[in-house]
Amino acid sequence: MGLAFDEARQAAARGEVPIGAVLVRDAVVLAANGNRTREHADPTAHAEMLVIRAGALRLGTDRLSDCDLYVTLEPCTMCAGAMAWARLRRLYYGAPDPKGGAVESGVRFFAQATCHHRPEIYGGIRESEAAELLRGFFGERR
Repeated sequence: MGLAFDEARQAAARGEVPIGAVLVRDAVVLAANGNRTREHADPTAHAEMLVIRAGALRLGTDRLSDCDLYVTLEPCTMCAGAMAWARLRRLYYGAPDPKGGAVESGVRFFAQATCHHRPEIYGGIRESEAAELLRGFFGERR
């Protein structure tokens, strides 16, 4: 999770919302990145999406069933959908996102009958640190 926080801080330094993600398999980091929606002019360039894409490319498969994702904020519906399609083994996240989250907030994507795969979910990891990083970022912009 420390590497995900490093990626989140780098995203903030680029003017992006400070969210970082890391994809891991067998204690090996496959991909790490932070949000890049503004840099890429791409609304799908969330940290989670970027590392899922990079990990799938690196492994040469769309099935990441033996991989774990670490992310600093509860994922949105788009990212939760990508995790289901990739069949990730576990999701670890920092702060909940009552407004945009879709794992344990909002639509609760993985609890829906139409969701074909649900990773193990562990939320609240370094939650206060993740929340403070986001509060500080948005506080500076107000």
